[in-house]
Amino acid sequence: MSLPDRFAHEVLADDPHDRSAHRRRDDAWLEERWADAATRVLVMAGPRVRPVSGEIAWVSPQEAPAGVRVFLGEQRDRAWFAVVADDPAALIGDDERAWMPLRGVLPLLAGEGSAEAPLVFHAFGIAEWLSATVHCPRCGGRLEARAAGHELVCLDCGRPQFPRTDPAVIMIVTAGEPGTPEERCLLGRQSVWPAGWFSTLAGFCEPGETLEDAVRREVAEETGVRVGEVEYFGNQPWPLPASLMLGFVGRASSEQIDVDRDEIEEARWFTRAQLREQAEAGEVRLPGGVSISRALIEHWYGGPLPGEWR
Repeated sequence: MSLPDRFAHEVLADDPHDRSAHRRRDDAWLEERWADAATRVLVMAGPRVRPVSGEIAWVSPQEAPAGVRVFLGEQRDRAWFAVVADDPAALIGDDERAWMPLRGVLPLLAGEGSAEAPLVFHAFGIAEWLSATVHCPRCGGRLEARAAGHELVCLDCGRPQFPRTDPAVIMIVTAGEPGTPEERCLLGRQSVWPAGWFSTLAGFCEPGETLEDAVRREVAEETGVRVGEVEYFGNQPWPLPASLMLGFVGRASSEQIDVDRDEIEEARWFTRAQLREQAEAGEVRLPGGVSISRALIEHWYGGPLPGEWR
């Protein structure tokens, strides 16, 4: 078995765009870029896009509908925008199945599409925030988009709103002597998932909590397993709808499973041999290759595994 030089979730972040935040209030410069034939725009009906021929569809500014112009930044000598349509229902029309949320287009961001992945993640994060933030949380007043879509200002009380990113921990928990055939990893499944779907555990960091303690609390709450040592693994932007997934490897200090039956329906310990055998048989299916969850599992396993969620 051998691990890739870089996991898929890392490849997605290989070519980050220059967000050029200092340009977001430069209206003259933004208009100049908007008029440039080289500029590309991602059309969004709320937090949904319409792929064309299995690819993310970028269009010229002239082809974009009316909506909030979101300046994403600069990359490869051109400007990139998203337009969040003023009337997403009219844009979708009778073609609802063709418009996909981020989870649906994640497979399109692998391979050749990975160069645009940071732009797409940026666009989805802002589109989700604009769609969800309809009224001022202080006074309920009207909001107006400014700073090229990165700020909402209440027209009644003047309070500004900014996009949020919520820290979430995602972890693979191990038990047994490391590197031996008896070493095990802990995976769980939610009741709403199809039979056989398993993943690493995850949860949101609470106020006043360290990331390591969030790992320990979430694992204990969901499975009853206690975790001692926690080691940082990596991270992945995850705008579903507004998270940053922070990956960890935790070492169990207890192994008795007692699932909460609320978030987690089932949790199991797997040796490497068991995980491989059940994945090959299709009895266990693991998260997609672009997710940090998959990377955590294959990092522990020591190589690629077959089968993924569809």
